[in-house]
Amino acid sequence: MTTDKNTESLHKIVVVGGGAGGLELVTRLGNTLGKRGKAMVTLVDKTKTHVWKPLLHEIAAGSMDIDRHELDYMAQAHWHHFRFRLGAMEGLNRNAREIFLAPTLDDAGQELIPRRILPYDTLIIALGSVSNDFGVPGVAEHCITLDTQEQASMFHHKLIDMCIRAQVQEAAVGAHQLNVAIIGGGATGIELAAELHNTTRELAAYGLDRIDPDSNVKLSVVEAAARILPGLPESISFEVQRQLEKLHIALELNERVTYVDEQGVHMQSGRLIPAGLVVWAAGIKAPEVLKDMDLEVNRANQLVVKPTLQTTYDDNIYALGDCAACAWPEQGEGALVPPRAQAAHQQATLVYKSIQRKLKGKSLPEYKYRDFGSLVNLGKYSTVGNLMGGLTGGALFIQGTFAAIMYRSLYKMHLYALHGLGKVILDTIARMITRRTEPHIKLH
Repeated sequence: MTTDKNTESLHKIVVVGGGAGGLELVTRLGNTLGKRGKAMVTLVDKTKTHVWKPLLHEIAAGSMDIDRHELDYMAQAHWHHFRFRLGAMEGLNRNAREIFLAPTLDDAGQELIPRRILPYDTLIIALGSVSNDFGVPGVAEHCITLDTQEQASMFHHKLIDMCIRAQVQEAAVGAHQLNVAIIGGGATGIELAAELHNTTRELAAYGLDRIDPDSNVKLSVVEAAARILPGLPESISFEVQRQLEKLHIALELNERVTYVDEQGVHMQSGRLIPAGLVVWAAGIKAPEVLKDMDLEVNRANQLVVKPTLQTTYDDNIYALGDCAACAWPEQGEGALVPPRAQAAHQQATLVYKSIQRKLKGKSLPEYKYRDFGSLVNLGKYSTVGNLMGGLTGGALFIQGTFAAIMYRSLYKMHLYALHGLGKVILDTIARMITRRTEPHIKLH
């Protein structure tokens, strides 16, 4: 085992996880502490590039080209004065203040980077979340999840292959050959269903004329609750349901999945939903590795944190984003801050301030979640949501163009945090120009 040593006396800050919160945090720390030589700032991630996770359903449907939206960690580190280390955290020694990074393999399965030890003075864990299959049989073998850009790209390739196969086969297109079932009626499942509705029509328009979206393609969303989007206000849920029904997307409510096989999705009611592709989007949990870190976790593997976002067992370790179990007292005893991008952004901002104050020997601020509302994007068809808090003095239902602008502004705010205003403006203009000369979906 080799050791990644820092011989300087600088305070060593290590951020594990380059998602929305982790990458924004390490960029700000690099621009200040790293640039001024006040600390050694390091980002650790098991992949080489970053894509904003709320966009994965668009990548899966092909309405967004991953090659145009992914960010290279090495380049970001160079531009913003931090170090990047490729690898997956597999262990932690709190007494020695070290994390262990697993070996990294190349595409051929050969060892590219050996197992390493990385020391820290302050550790921030921002590993995000992964899908939770709740032990349902057949999910691992027959379902695709959308946790990473690789999984989103894999789904898109399978979708394109499924449609090409139907186009060129001699036999007639089978009754259920082009069906897609999405298990989980949360935002990810709903937004994917709307994007796929458009994708199948675009594919037919680009020459796959044996695909008739109105007769031989069926999109189904399976939800165990009585309504879709059960975690959002009823006004949003009912309007989104109305929009999906207009698109003839089948909503299977109050249905629990018992197992999944090559035929499709089997439900507790005894019904079978035949499907050529099945997506699992029914729940999330923090990565399994966190259970073995000698830190307090809850049933969903999330790290339990104090109001300062420090972990309960170690003040030198913070957690933020989906992998942090952060109390939300305003919603009652036991309520947790929801796993949303806005929460990760707010927490990254607080941890940035906390580290600045910690290095100066000052007391740390406490985190209080501010809910600015929720937005559900149905692609070209509509965007529905609400705005809350100081902007409105309550909850304001919004829909249509204004809601779509607000939804896209969330991504622009993320890009602004990573690149600054100038680059975001130039990049937006460039995309508007090139979009006019490209197909509206990725065709390969």
